[in-house]
Amino acid sequence: AAQGEGSWGMRPALSSLARSGQRLSAATPALRGFTRTGFTVYTRTGDKGKSSLFNGERRRKDDVVFDALGAVDELSAAIGLARAHCEEGAAGCAKEEAVEASVAPAPGPAGLRWLLPQLEGAQRLLLDVGSAIATPQTSSSEKHLQRVGIDGAAEASVLEARIDTMDAQLPPLTVFILPGGGAPAAALHMSRAVCRRSERCVVPLVEAGDCPAEVGVYLNRLSDYFFVAARYAAASAGHAEERRGDDKAGPATGQV
Repeated sequence: AAQGEGSWGMRPALSSLARSGQRLSAATPALRGFTRTGFTVYTRTGDKGKSSLFNGERRRKDDVVFDALGAVDELSAAIGLARAHCEEGAAGCAKEEAVEASVAPAPGPAGLRWLLPQLEGAQRLLLDVGSAIATPQTSSSEKHLQRVGIDGAAEASVLEARIDTMDAQLPPLTVFILPGGGAPAAALHMSRAVCRRSERCVVPLVEAGDCPAEVGVYLNRLSDYFFVAARYAAASAGHAEERRGDDKAGPATGQV
């Protein structure tokens, strides 16, 4: 199945099976869709409009769980595009020009390079987010639930520290800005918008008790991070922000 469907749950299954020393084969239920050389792109199991969750439950592909998984998958793809643009923009900054991970450098190529490991880290965490979504708490066994999860509060604190250090390098913002400011910033704004949609998809799952609240906390803070990172990337690429006129003053971001 595509990443936006049931394969999100394979990651914890694989790590758990590997730890147990169980022999892995294509016949292992958790590994359906694998070959001796890895994944098969097609499995034919979803041809009738249903796909599997990590707990083995089959649901229609238009189920709210798959809506959330698809949004998170799209978010990871958007971040991948942002990474590519940041890497291109950081070409003038040699890798050996190390920057302190906890403090944002002055805007410039080094700033774009500073963002790269953070964006990769977000993509990796989104795999854990997807696994948690693909394991509904109300219909999954304790065994399955123990293999998934995310410390949303801790990850949110990390993001807040990054937001604060970038914000310290930027001029105060009192009005709306237009998404843009060069390719890296525009891609980060797109990531922010997709992250917001991912969060909206997760809200009903949290309210139904099917998804940990920490997932929503993380996605909420991640979208805030992308907004500030987009501003920081625009400054790092030497682009001025396009602001809404002061005569139409309103909330700066619409972020909550």
